[in-house]
Amino acid sequence: MENHQVIGTVNLSEMSAMEVVEDAKKKLKKARKELSKMQDTMYAEGKHAVLICLQGMDTSGKDSLIKEIFKDVNPRGVVVHSFKVPTELELKHDYLWRHYIALPERGKIGVFNRTHYENVLVTRVHPEYIFSENIPTVKSLDDLSDEFYHKRMEEINEFEKNLVANGTVILKFFLNISKLEQKNRLLRRLRFKEKNWKFSPGDLKERNLWSQYKSCYQDLLNKTSTTQAPWFVIPSDDKPTSRFLVANIIVETLKKYNFKEPELPEKYRLEIENYKAQLASE
Repeated sequence: MENHQVIGTVNLSEMSAMEVVEDAKKKLKKARKELSKMQDTMYAEGKHAVLICLQGMDTSGKDSLIKEIFKDVNPRGVVVHSFKVPTELELKHDYLWRHYIALPERGKIGVFNRTHYENVLVTRVHPEYIFSENIPTVKSLDDLSDEFYHKRMEEINEFEKNLVANGTVILKFFLNISKLEQKNRLLRRLRFKEKNWKFSPGDLKERNLWSQYKSCYQDLLNKTSTTQAPWFVIPSDDKPTSRFLVANIIVETLKKYNFKEPELPEKYRLEIENYKAQLASE
């Protein structure tokens, strides 16, 4: 398939690093306001939902990106779900169940902070995790071949195709940071006391598996970026720029849907002056 889009940044030779950051912040502020207005109109229209999927290596900036992009949107209009290790209840269902029940309703924006793609990513790097799903056909690691994960990717493509056909706009973002930048962000978590809580020794264990994760990401990007649910690869060593890029893609995509507020039924519209007079006379 290999049709995911790699999004570039501005030319640093034409702008200083500080100018790039300030320019990104300014543009993000404008994009936030546009997104807020569009969500209000989308809610009034009631025909579409938006699903934003965020993936990335540890420290890639998913949490702060969500905070910065959606801070101007009506809090009731955005629902964020962060998918961690499946619970006992979730493991009693198929792997997509917990994602399906978290989908946004029409008129709202849903954000998946880590997504259904963890089921072909983390479980591929750590195939032993699959055993907790108690799948009848999986009896040993030999059953967890590339074919197993590629079949899941096909199922995910069908899952997303069905969502789009029923009014959900899906945008998927891979926040791509360098290994050096991840090292620097992990060091900041250790150096600054107020950031210590973010650090886990498990972060270093997963960092040692960097090449395996990168290989799995490349495979899933190639096989699950579709016309109806594209992947965008966002360079994320610079947080302000990555936030603007994501916000801009969301805004420009939603503009194409030309959301419109519904008009009052004619029988009510014809009585507007009477309603105004009734209220004015109180």
